[in-house]
Amino acid sequence: MKQDFAIDINNISSEKMEYRKKNLELFNKEGFPNRRLETWKFTDLNKIIEENFENLEAHNKSEEYQEVELLKDFEHNYIILINGILKSNNFKHEDQKKFKINEYHENINNKIEIQNSLISLNNALFNGGYSLEVSSNYKFKKPLVVYNYFLNNLENKIVNNKNMIILNENSGLDLIESNSDISKKNFIYNNYTNIKLDENASLKSYNLQGCKSNGFFYKFLKVCLAKMSNYEDYIFSSGLKFNKVEEDVDVIGENAKCTIQSAISLSLNEHQEIKTQINHLKPNCVSYQKIKNVLNKNCKGAYQGKIFVKDVAQKTDAYQLSKALLLDDSSEFNAKPELEIYADDVKCSHGSTSGSVNEDSIYYLMTRGISRKKAIGLLTKAFLFEIADSIQNEEIKVFVEKNLDRQIYGY
Repeated sequence: MKQDFAIDINNISSEKMEYRKKNLELFNKEGFPNRRLETWKFTDLNKIIEENFENLEAHNKSEEYQEVELLKDFEHNYIILINGILKSNNFKHEDQKKFKINEYHENINNKIEIQNSLISLNNALFNGGYSLEVSSNYKFKKPLVVYNYFLNNLENKIVNNKNMIILNENSGLDLIESNSDISKKNFIYNNYTNIKLDENASLKSYNLQGCKSNGFFYKFLKVCLAKMSNYEDYIFSSGLKFNKVEEDVDVIGENAKCTIQSAISLSLNEHQEIKTQINHLKPNCVSYQKIKNVLNKNCKGAYQGKIFVKDVAQKTDAYQLSKALLLDDSSEFNAKPELEIYADDVKCSHGSTSGSVNEDSIYYLMTRGISRKKAIGLLTKAFLFEIADSIQNEEIKVFVEKNLDRQIYGY
């Protein structure tokens, strides 16, 4: 799909305008990705957009602030984004001198160049997002919830925004991203998030979907892990019509740890894809990935995961596994696990399994008075809740389990 977007951004320097124009030219040259690209071999986004959008435009409007419904019975700090733009924040549980929160501003001098047409489009048209930096030796007392609200005026629009998270030495944060789509219209959300963890810093991130959505979501995370840092990302993003998450993690410090896990339950006609690349660039580091999907009628899931181990990265311990439970013959799951190893003293493994629900297990439950539908729900729950069980914070675990229940039994 060829699409002519226009840059409609005021009050920026000529240097930044040239940078945006350059990236728009790159996007126009490549267009939306399709199956010819290895990273999109399971998904033709260009075709998907052609089938769902007649005329796609960039959304650049600055929204008025609107009251949003906050999570109840759950003490937390929060950031509110309306159509990708930072509108409000509240950090009442924290020491105000120990962090900085601002609207995102691009620093093109420190920009990491990535060959990706959607990132080029983001660089050209981004409008909004946030930048959060946590001071050294400070650990947040309460979780931070990012409320990502999408309103009624997004039909046939693409929202591009950027976020930056920096955790300095010995700092820590639990981050929950909650997406809510009020519009129920077709739109695209294109996000680029940059995460930097300094020595001994810890970030635990949870991605949740608060309701069903007709949105088409793409999120690219670039993560950099210093010595002894810990990064954990949990993906529970069911309910979206289309969602692809890409994570590119550079492990640049010894004794760092990266964990990526997902529990996704797809209902009618939903499409979800996760792509990860963990680059082990220093010795004695650990990465752990477990991706679990449940797919119902006419749903499609995909996982591409690559573990790269540099020759100097001895004593690397890397694990990768994807599992899919197919509830209908029309559902489809594709997996492409990869290892690229140049060190000789490592422990690396990968695997992928997919199959239908066990009929013997269903029969066993039905003989005890449980309906077939409820039996499948119970087996689905047991399959996915393994991921939630690995969450150490009990309050967040209970919150996530309630969200998983909504995914399995319907929003």
